[in-house]
Amino acid sequence: MNTNAINRVIIIGAGQAGGETAQRLRQGGFKGEITLIGEEAFPPYQRPPLSKKYLAGKVDMDRLLLRPASVYAEENISLLRDTRAVWIDRASKRVRLEGGRELSYDALVLATGAKPRALKLAGADLAGVHLFRTAADVDAMKAAFVPGARLVVIGAGYIGLEGAAVAREMGLEVTVIETAVRPLARVTSPEVAGFFLDEHTRQGVRFMLGGQPALIKGEARVTGVSLMNGTEIPADIVITGIGVTPETTLAEHCGLKVENGIVTDENCRTEDPAIYAIGDCANRPIAHYGGRQCRLESVHNAVEGAKLTAAAILGQKAATETPWFWSDQYDLKLQIAGLFNDYDHVVFRGAMSERSFAAFYYKDGRLIAVDAINKPGEFLGVKALIHKGLNVPPDVISDESRTMKEIVAAAG
Repeated sequence: MNTNAINRVIIIGAGQAGGETAQRLRQGGFKGEITLIGEEAFPPYQRPPLSKKYLAGKVDMDRLLLRPASVYAEENISLLRDTRAVWIDRASKRVRLEGGRELSYDALVLATGAKPRALKLAGADLAGVHLFRTAADVDAMKAAFVPGARLVVIGAGYIGLEGAAVAREMGLEVTVIETAVRPLARVTSPEVAGFFLDEHTRQGVRFMLGGQPALIKGEARVTGVSLMNGTEIPADIVITGIGVTPETTLAEHCGLKVENGIVTDENCRTEDPAIYAIGDCANRPIAHYGGRQCRLESVHNAVEGAKLTAAAILGQKAATETPWFWSDQYDLKLQIAGLFNDYDHVVFRGAMSERSFAAFYYKDGRLIAVDAINKPGEFLGVKALIHKGLNVPPDVISDESRTMKEIVAAAG
């Protein structure tokens, strides 16, 4: 695509990925029209604090905003809030909005994110049953977060456990229902999952592992959750966190390739050279893992996708990082570098009993990821090693007589 002919950029999705793209285009010197379309009432904001400090009432919406709302007007970015795009005409390069308005583009960025999986149970529509994705979702449940209230969390992924941690700190009674036999089953090793299970149990969280919800009980408002085995759990509030699916409806309707997300190349460009896809909705090659196609749900992926896309539109190239993630639960900071999938060996540094340790994941003798709990040096070290394409054998990395900084320096 001739980047010199790009004068109008439309970004569908005003989350972190979309907001970052608009910002990076302006920072990179793009002088043309930028239209940022979002379905929420707010300007682009950070989502990770929703299940942490925002839920706990420790930060307000102004602190979550990526940039003050006034900046968009100052930088001549047209921010359309409470607005939904309903159709893309690739032939004429036009986007239709709900209500019939149409906008033309030279480059289109799909940053449509992901949507929570709905709980397909009778009673899931009762008052007091909440999804956990947007600021509005959290606002709707905040009033019920009072000491002594009974919270049931369905799903023991990061979001569910973060919400459980905040609730316990606020004095709620918390039960977590998980269909798997351990929490965090898809995202970490049994050892690390066991550590978090023990920590939450110590904090007073009750777990129903291997539990299958059958019914949300109540009339006008939720009163409890029934399991398939007949167990009934009283509840004043229920949070469902059973995962998300990429929002690919627009892409599918206009004929773009979709396989667990909108398929792109390494520069986030789809099979249509005028259309890019970034963030939770996109499936792109990951540079440090042999270019394997992957859909990642993370701040890093949103920011990196924005960086790559803005650079491509400007006719430039941008560097990539090692994928990274994090989760805050109680006073535990879990920092993850790399992708642990298909690991065949795990090595530890530090002690779980001291609540400060790291799990290093290997595949065929090569270091591929780390889970670092209150161990920022180990996180940063592995992030750097993977980025540089360096490897450290398991016997070296488990040698705690050497600091992680020394090990990384010797590897380089």
